Amino acid sequence: MSVVETQALPPALVEQFDREGVVVLRGVFADWIEPLREGVAALMADPSPLERTYHPADGSAPFFQDLCNWQRIPAFREFVFGSPAAALAAQLMRSRVARFFHDHVLVKEPGTSVVTPWHHDKPYYCVGGEQSVSLWIPLDPVAQEISLECVAGSHRWNVLHRPKRFDGTDLYQNDDATEMPDIEGQRDQYTIRRWAMAPGDAVAFDFRTVHGAAANLAGGHRRRVFSARWVGDDAVFIDRHGKGSPPLSHLTLKDGEPLDGPDFPVVLDRARA
Repeated sequence: MSVVETQALPPALVEQFDREGVVVLRGVFADWIEPLREGVAALMADPSPLERTYHPADGSAPFFQDLCNWQRIPAFREFVFGSPAAALAAQLMRSRVARFFHDHVLVKEPGTSVVTPWHHDKPYYCVGGEQSVSLWIPLDPVAQEISLECVAGSHRWNVLHRPKRFDGTDLYQNDDATEMPDIEGQRDQYTIRRWAMAPGDAVAFDFRTVHGAAANLAGGHRRRVFSARWVGDDAVFIDRHGKGSPPLSHLTLKDGEPLDGPDFPVVLDRARA
């Protein structure tokens, strides 16, 4: 199995990603939607120990999540190593290498009242460096009103906001990080990007980009998403001194060491291409 190279992205799109921390890629994974759907079905039938499903207190439909399954779900592994994802990630990050960080499946069933609160991913992750990209790949049509929302330019705020659980409690004890501003209450003060999405499209965003998503109360459709997360040349291990998400407690890397090892394969090295 070999990584698929892809046509060069337009320079203006790469510049937009650098400037805003988020872009939409249209149709780039159209050939991978059915395999990923099969992979999600296999995962939901046999979740991992990292699975966490949110069951709203109001009794509405659940929100399924599971992480780090590329090594045991064949469809996910084939996507990581065989799709254009690595080549696209390397271009957006302006990186020589595309190193896979982890996968994340998110399924908002129709009728769920769970809102994904505004947050950014960097303080949850055991990784440091300037080069990163998440590819948020919907496997179902997604209306704009329930699509991912990203605050343009927030990756340049130069601050790590306090990571929270979905119930609003702090992920780390004794965390003195800055609270997330009230973006929902002051939406007119921010440039918020969101798009209606078709299967095969992807939203690409920096780990530092602030984002969130609405509940799935309208339309009667599932919102299945496969998210593939990548890092570049400068990725190092960061000890967040807490459980983190994903909670990769088995790692023996030391703070500041290159993020290396079998959990984080280099899928594309453009110096060797």
